[in-house]
Amino acid sequence: MSPLVKIRSERDRMSAVERRIADFILENAQLLRDYSSQQLANALGISQSSVVKFTQKLGFRGYPDLKYSVGEAIGRTDEGGSDAMPVTERPGGDPLGAALWQRKARAEEATRLINSAETLHGVVDAIESAGKVFLIGLGEDDLHARGFAVRLSLLGIVAIRHFDVSRMAAQVAMSAPGDLLIVFSEHGKHPALVKIARYFREQRGRVVTVTRHTSNPVRALADIALAVAAHDDASYVQSLIYQSTVQQLLDTVFVHLCEGDEARHARLVQNLDRIQQMLEP
Repeated sequence: MSPLVKIRSERDRMSAVERRIADFILENAQLLRDYSSQQLANALGISQSSVVKFTQKLGFRGYPDLKYSVGEAIGRTDEGGSDAMPVTERPGGDPLGAALWQRKARAEEATRLINSAETLHGVVDAIESAGKVFLIGLGEDDLHARGFAVRLSLLGIVAIRHFDVSRMAAQVAMSAPGDLLIVFSEHGKHPALVKIARYFREQRGRVVTVTRHTSNPVRALADIALAVAAHDDASYVQSLIYQSTVQQLLDTVFVHLCEGDEARHARLVQNLDRIQQMLEP
């Protein structure tokens, strides 16, 4: 994994001092080769030991190892290697749009790397084996809950989604062992969602959470946790990146569900055809 991707993916779980170091490295990667650990510490107004601990926490032997790894990653990018990001240079192109695509691509790559294949397959297996799938998200998180519930229904999977906490609490009361609850919560701190997830577990159901890659109360209750890495300095961009990255994650799960069962895929095609016929004049 590229060290810059690794730093970006772990940023949301870092302390305030660690985030300062991470942001400096991400923003000044080309200059890192000219900085010793002491110079980096002086530039940030922190102790040298904080820099050393930061590098070791990321799995590097020390600061020189991190600096060498970053230099290699930059070299591969300059040569158009695997770490290079797509760039739009066509006449009349929109530089802001191109930059946004790149920022989304970086977030999606970091998210892909922190969610192992075993985790994704675990989510797919949990959905396939569930008697019923409950989904809830509040605010913008409900957009994903609603969209994913529709897709599950098209596959013939019983999906129950509510954006109203009280109604979901009533539905959860009727859940059975083996059912699945998927909780969408960007920051994972809403008390009502924590209570619903805890009660669902008491009903012997399983819980899947979709949150940022941070330690949070909702994620702590998950049997399987999907994590999203979507940091950006601009708050209006960070929200867009988070939403698109969650969608990419859900699309990946959906594709696994489609390709893992021919009968389920056939049911999807039939349902789509039926809907199309209903919409035709």
